[in-house]
Amino acid sequence: MAPNDTARTTDEAGEGSVVRRKAARYAVPVAVAGVAAATIGLVPALAASGDPDLPDITAQELIAKIAASDTEQLSGTVKISTDLGLPSLGGLAGDAAAGFAPDGAEGGSSASPDARLMELASGTHTLRVAADGPDRQKLSILGDAAEYSLIHNGADVWAYDSKSNEVFHGKDDGSGAEREHPAPKEMPTTPKALADEVLKAAGDTTSVTVDGTARIAGRDAYQLLVKPKQSGSTVDSVRIAVDAENGVPLKFTLLPSGGGKAVVDAGFTKVDFSRPAASTFDFTPPKGAKVTESDELNSRDKGAPKHAEGLEGLEGLGLDGMAGKDGQAVNVIGEGWTAIAEITGPGGKGSTAPKPGDAPPEARKFLDALGDRVKGDFGTGTVFKTRLVNALMTDDGKVYVGAVTQDALVKAANAAK
Repeated sequence: MAPNDTARTTDEAGEGSVVRRKAARYAVPVAVAGVAAATIGLVPALAASGDPDLPDITAQELIAKIAASDTEQLSGTVKISTDLGLPSLGGLAGDAAAGFAPDGAEGGSSASPDARLMELASGTHTLRVAADGPDRQKLSILGDAAEYSLIHNGADVWAYDSKSNEVFHGKDDGSGAEREHPAPKEMPTTPKALADEVLKAAGDTTSVTVDGTARIAGRDAYQLLVKPKQSGSTVDSVRIAVDAENGVPLKFTLLPSGGGKAVVDAGFTKVDFSRPAASTFDFTPPKGAKVTESDELNSRDKGAPKHAEGLEGLEGLGLDGMAGKDGQAVNVIGEGWTAIAEITGPGGKGSTAPKPGDAPPEARKFLDALGDRVKGDFGTGTVFKTRLVNALMTDDGKVYVGAVTQDALVKAANAAK
């Protein structure tokens, strides 16, 4: 019997189900949002006509297959497109964002990974990926006439921007110490990285079923369907195509509750599970290239203005033990897909937010393009919306954020008053 004839849920599995892993109760919506925003909405992978006829499997068995997958070698092509529904602000957006880009500061590097990987947060991209265990990975973003590559090879992390002929070099000493420009060990740009973020936090608020089969990048795959049980989430469903042979996720699609095309749709168009050649991960700076060491960027940043000062608590969203910084408090309201993070400033009060009438005309124009004014028991505030993550900033400076609807944010702010 094909799995699309009978969909079995993890609700039947009991307490031992693999799907109920330890995670913060808010991790599903915010982790998905974080990956989508940094990380990724992908163009559908090419699929052959006709769904394969595979042996029946339960959702619990399929999740266990993903968890047990020991595949560490692969190479292939991934198509990425992200549609968060951000407003188009023309030159205004460019001017506002210019001072925030890590490579926008004097002496920065266009090859710095923290700047370039953010490009995947919007638009359509083609990536080449390769991996050979935890110590060797390569990701290349292909452009029309240029290529950006990020290579992790043992203790070295290299990034190269062929357009500007600039090189970034960092060290991965395995210490796990926090750095201002860390050398990334994992690149959350594959269906597996996205699937892991969702499945590690799935629990009682989530329905997980096996919903048919598919043919992805020439491979037979099962379709795992993940849906919130709660109302009020901006997520309608997440569909993960899992390789029937080795358990590797081949495609990841996140659909919004508001309808329309996918917010996140990540998939392999080509994939090979043999070991890549060792030379794949070799890198030598080209002749004449400008090389910037990670330590140089760290020293240049010291004393630089903190553009996001006062919002440090947002960095903890989606991470266990989110506690904020510099006296900020972060309270989680609700659970699962409809969890909302309430962020307040030192002393339990919000920071002083400018009234709309006090702001310069340019600032008002920018804020009006981004958000909608709302009223409630909490007073007044502005809701900033995307197709996935929404945030309410009240005029007294409190922030409510989550993968929830505007009504859910207002309700949470009213209840917290």
